[in-house]
Amino acid sequence: MTHAQTLAQTLARAIATGHQIAPISDSDAGFDLAAGYDAQAALTALRLDAGARVIGIKVGFTNTQIWDRYGIRAPIHAPVFDTTLARGTVSVAGLMEPLIEPEVVLRLRATPAPDMDDAALLACVEAAAPGFEIVHSVFPDWRCKAADSIAAGGMHAALALGEWVPVDAGWTRPLRDFSVSLTRDDMEQDQGRAENLLGEGPLAVLRHLVGLRTCPPLRPGNLVSTGTITRALPVAAGQTWRAEFRGLPVAPVALRLT
Repeated sequence: MTHAQTLAQTLARAIATGHQIAPISDSDAGFDLAAGYDAQAALTALRLDAGARVIGIKVGFTNTQIWDRYGIRAPIHAPVFDTTLARGTVSVAGLMEPLIEPEVVLRLRATPAPDMDDAALLACVEAAAPGFEIVHSVFPDWRCKAADSIAAGGMHAALALGEWVPVDAGWTRPLRDFSVSLTRDDMEQDQGRAENLLGEGPLAVLRHLVGLRTCPPLRPGNLVSTGTITRALPVAAGQTWRAEFRGLPVAPVALRLT
C-alpha cells in the first residue's frame, strides 16, 4: 500500500465516522500540493470502489476575499460525485463544522482549453445553475493547509443545485457583473459579487481550472462548481438558506438543512 493510499484510508474513516484528526501537514512538513492530490486520487478511488461516480469538479478557495483567513494563495479542486449531488434538502448529520457556500455551477457542452478567450470558454458551457456547496472539515477548527484540504477531497460534502438555465453568448457580461444575497431563515447573512471569484467571475475560474496540470480531463456533461461568492458560513439542521442572484438570469435557490 502506498503512502497516499494509507492517508486516504485514514481520511475515509475519519469522514465516515465524523471523527476529526490532526492536519497531515502537522506531522509531515513536506506534505505539499502534489502529495495532497496523490492522496485525493486515492480517496477518490475508494469512493469509486464503493459505487460512486464522478460527475464533475468543485473548485475551492476561488474567493480571494477569504484567502488570508485560511492561509491560501491559489484555488484547489476536487471531484463532485453523483452521491453528493442534491436538490432542495441536505442532511448535515455527521458532518464536521459544516459551512455553506453559494455558487454558480456550470454544465459543459464541450471540453474547454486554457488558451480560450471568454467567448470561446462560454461556448463550451451548455447551462448554468445557482447552487450551494456544503463543505466540512475533518481537521478541527478548519485549521489546515491547502495540501490537507486537497487530500480530504476539497472538504466537499454536498452540492445542491437550483434550476438549470441555458447559456448563450449574451452571458459573458452577466457572469462578470452579478451579485448575490445570502439569507438564513429570511435574514440576510452576507453579500458577494462575481469579482470575488478570481477577480473576474466563473469564467475566470473555469480558465484557471483547465490550465492546471492536476486538472483531470473535462468532458461534455461535466459540472464545474466555481466557488463561494460570499464568505463560507456555519450551518445547522433546521435552517433554510436562500441565495438570490442579481444581474444573472437564474432563479433564487433555497436549501433546507436537516
